[in-house]
Amino acid sequence: MPKLNFRIIIHIMGLLLLCNGGFMLIAALVSWYYQDGVTMQITAASLTTMFSGVLLMFVTRNHQKLMKQREGYLIVSLGWIFMAVSGMLPYLFSEAIPEVTDAFFETMSGYTTTGATILNDIEVIPKGILLWRSLTHWIGGMGIIVLAVAILPMLGIGGMQLFAAEAPGPSADKLKPRIADTAKRLWFIYVGYTFAETILLKVAGMDFFDAVNHALSTLSTGGFSTKNASIAYWNDQPLIQYIIILFMFLAGMNFVMSYFAFKGKFGRLLRDEEFKWYAIFIGSFTVIASLLIYFEADVGLSSIKHPMVLGEAESAFRHALFQVLSVITTTGFVSADFTMWTPFLTIFFFGMFFLGGSAGSTAGGVKVVRHIIMIRNGITEFKRALHPNAILPVRFNGKMIRENIVFNILGFFILYMLAFIIGAIVLAYLGLDFPTAIGGAASSLGNIGPAFGALSPVNNFDALPAPGKWWCAFLMLIGRLELFTVLILLTPFFWRNR
Repeated sequence: MPKLNFRIIIHIMGLLLLCNGGFMLIAALVSWYYQDGVTMQITAASLTTMFSGVLLMFVTRNHQKLMKQREGYLIVSLGWIFMAVSGMLPYLFSEAIPEVTDAFFETMSGYTTTGATILNDIEVIPKGILLWRSLTHWIGGMGIIVLAVAILPMLGIGGMQLFAAEAPGPSADKLKPRIADTAKRLWFIYVGYTFAETILLKVAGMDFFDAVNHALSTLSTGGFSTKNASIAYWNDQPLIQYIIILFMFLAGMNFVMSYFAFKGKFGRLLRDEEFKWYAIFIGSFTVIASLLIYFEADVGLSSIKHPMVLGEAESAFRHALFQVLSVITTTGFVSADFTMWTPFLTIFFFGMFFLGGSAGSTAGGVKVVRHIIMIRNGITEFKRALHPNAILPVRFNGKMIRENIVFNILGFFILYMLAFIIGAIVLAYLGLDFPTAIGGAASSLGNIGPAFGALSPVNNFDALPAPGKWWCAFLMLIGRLELFTVLILLTPFFWRNR
């Protein structure tokens, strides 16, 4: 195995830092506009980050433009870490979050689109910092790596290895033969959705600054809000919540399907099995939750009852749909404390923590397509037990799934559950009670945000001890990069130069 090309790895780290610093300047401009008192601090963080990026690119300017799969895995994993380390500078410089542990946790939660926070009073945070917080979601949502893939061809570097490491799931759809063209089209849709949601939220009555921040968080399926009560702040404005519901649904879809829909190829969308099951799961789970919330009025509606035109039935439906979508798409917005509805619904929502959105979306979790293929493989195994000599392939979208892909998915799920179990054990060892430990591990690994126990939707992750915050940040990272990309770096054979 040839030696790793470290110079190109460092060069691309510099490029990522340069991009990250540029986004910080946007937050600095907003800070200056609102005169929130932290403009200089955010600007200093931006200049520090960009200078570091330029320096890394300068010292590796004569790198070999050769990047193989091992370099791809390292660039993706290290890229997220570099982004998180540099991304916490605005928090530290402005002293909005003065502790390194808390700043790193908040930043990693942002880039991984988890949405878990350690902030106890979000509404006192300067607007420039709040925008930077939302921007970390937006950057991480589609993946800063995909953005880099669109830029790399200008540097004479192919980006296929990065795309494979960023999206190792079973979906390998490409909109155009060149991966850079794919990245550009996905970003165009992503930006378009963000602008559309911002405008709709503003028209619906949300303040423009809040509309921008919530659009950034929704399309990235992140969950950071500008209000302490999250989306529950607008419980008396159903239209705002329905707009967010629509865009959570779109963000949890495969963005390739959105592209085909914009091209008028609705048949391709409606024939896609993952999209159909994604919609079926959301619809059926919403019906179950709505009925339980409505008929268990003493428990279910006590925390969400508000005087509305359409009454309690609409309220029950809206909050059920909102929270089902928020959990399945791993957005993590909160319109009510779902852990207080009924014991059944608490377990019901916990199960949804392991579902996830569609492959090729900004959602985290296991992904719908993996569940479909695992279930079909299980049914096929029953048939094989009765007909051992029959050839019974697993099919998806009318095509036979190669056996190695099925094994990859089964291996992923086993590794995911093992990571969840170990994650919960570590949190329990650090002193967390059972609901908090399993909820924190599942939420961090699935990039969801709110959890259970001391980490419920009405609380936050500030209750974690410092080692617990670092551990949850690690779980967020491996969950966002779908396990293999990070964990393969911990194996000895990855580093062997033979």
